[in-house]
Amino acid sequence: MIRGLADIGAEGVLLAGAGRAILMQIANPAVGHGVANHSDFADRPLDRLRATMTYVYAVIYGSDEQLAAVRRAVNRAHAPVRREADGDSQGYNAFDAESQLWVVATLYDTAVTVYEMVHGALDDDAADRIYAEYARIGTALQLPADLWPADRAAFAEYWNESLRKLQPDAAARRISRDLLYPTKGPILLKLTMPLARLLTAGLLPEELREGFGLRWSGRHRLGFDGTMRLLSATYPRLPRRVRHWPKDHYLGQLVPAEVRPGRGVRG
Repeated sequence: MIRGLADIGAEGVLLAGAGRAILMQIANPAVGHGVANHSDFADRPLDRLRATMTYVYAVIYGSDEQLAAVRRAVNRAHAPVRREADGDSQGYNAFDAESQLWVVATLYDTAVTVYEMVHGALDDDAADRIYAEYARIGTALQLPADLWPADRAAFAEYWNESLRKLQPDAAARRISRDLLYPTKGPILLKLTMPLARLLTAGLLPEELREGFGLRWSGRHRLGFDGTMRLLSATYPRLPRRVRHWPKDHYLGQLVPAEVRPGRGVRG
């Protein structure tokens, strides 16, 4: 029985949406320009995924010490990511609450989208609890609690309005190429990129898929649908230790490595 975020947050299959979440984040210039000027996807393509997932897992499952450590790391990384508006830029600030809201919104919407495609639709009670608890991913940093939309209906309005404003610019498209066509990194990463590109393109809204110039055809659609059917049929049957390996791996790298499974989202 799904009671809340702690019951789904450790599912490794949610990483299938990582590319989607990142591309949606950088399509917002307030996020994308900061990433473009202060991150190096091309040289360290796995770093942003590692940092993001370690933070998310620490918020949901970590000890007080783990959460404190990962918050310090995130804040240190965010501190230099700022620029005043000028003739060449609208400006950005990684501590900006609206930007953090958008990042958390993409993580939430992507997680629920992938989960429901693999496991089936959540019932309303579970969906409401997961939504309310997901606010903690932002409020553990600088997101004011009252900025998170009050309920799922309010979130849908915010989400749809935000999507209408998104248009990937040259900086966002450059980052997407570095992300989806890495020239550096481990061989295993490069071998998995065709699948990652297929999942990313299939999960993105059509307008953003076109805005990023991602390839999409009837053949791609058949491949994506078949992949999701295969995941839906096989993934839920995997042992828990396999499904939760990413969470255990990333949290295990934090010191001290005290984890309290089943505690649920931190209050």
